[in-house]
Amino acid sequence: MEPTAIELPMPPEQMPVGEAAKPAAGAAQAAVRAARRRRWELVSELLIESTIRVCGVSAILFVFGIFFFVFREGAPFLFGGLDIGKFLFSMDWYPTSHSNVRYGVAALIVGTLSVTALAMVIAVPFGLGAAIFVSEFCGKRARESLKIVIELLAAIPSVVWGFIGISVMNPLIQKMFDAPVGLNVLNGALLLALMSVPIMVSIGEDALKAVPDSYREAALALGATRWQTVYRVLVPAAKNGLLAAVLLGVGRAVGETMAVLMATGHAVNIPKSIFDPVRTLTATIAAELGEASAGSDHYRVLFIIGILLFSITFVVNLSADLVVRGVRKRA
Repeated sequence: MEPTAIELPMPPEQMPVGEAAKPAAGAAQAAVRAARRRRWELVSELLIESTIRVCGVSAILFVFGIFFFVFREGAPFLFGGLDIGKFLFSMDWYPTSHSNVRYGVAALIVGTLSVTALAMVIAVPFGLGAAIFVSEFCGKRARESLKIVIELLAAIPSVVWGFIGISVMNPLIQKMFDAPVGLNVLNGALLLALMSVPIMVSIGEDALKAVPDSYREAALALGATRWQTVYRVLVPAAKNGLLAAVLLGVGRAVGETMAVLMATGHAVNIPKSIFDPVRTLTATIAAELGEASAGSDHYRVLFIIGILLFSITFVVNLSADLVVRGVRKRA
């Protein structure tokens, strides 16, 4: 048998000119393509960063723009002829009186705070409890079904909630509690609680899901039950997100208009019980802004009420931020 000849690769200096240049040309083309791809990635990253930056700055500008618009409309009367002491501490709200016009929002402030506080008393346990159940105790199929139901609650328009308050809750409260009128603090608080629960559940569940699984595994390895894991490990670890969920619920309740306009009785008085009708700041603006002539004192003072609402929400958010920072320092 004759030995098989082994073919050795031809040295580059012995190759033809075209054959020797092919690998170098291919490498050069690959380098060019890589450079173009890198350049496109840099341009895309720059565009994305610029878009995100513009969105963030525009959100801040929109907030300041809204505040500037409200302040511009209310400033002439705020610094021109309004008595701030009587405005904040008087309970007399008679903006259309011909002989003795009075702009006192103390009853409106108390009405807003009473409805919001009772709504949070109802909504916080249910909202956070539902978030914990959906996140930690619920099966996959039941979790998806509950999420759909909760999203449907969030999708119901506020005017529909107002109709429910008038046609369903009104006679029900009168029958169950023997109340003289069913359009009161309790009615509005129940509706605001139902409207605030979906956002609390959504944000609260996200906060609990953000807790690393190692926390759960470590607690179970130490012999903790599932409930002990929840209230001793998960809730403290997710306290910032849960607090944010509660604050968003408070903001939802404070800023709600149509439901409280239709369900609270729209009466200017200091409530002595949860069965008394009240009027809120937002309902006052919605009910009277269309009737006030542009540029009048009544028109201006409604914008001043808007400034007051801005101030209330700012105080709530600032207090929550201070609480979160204090909790972080202690941790």
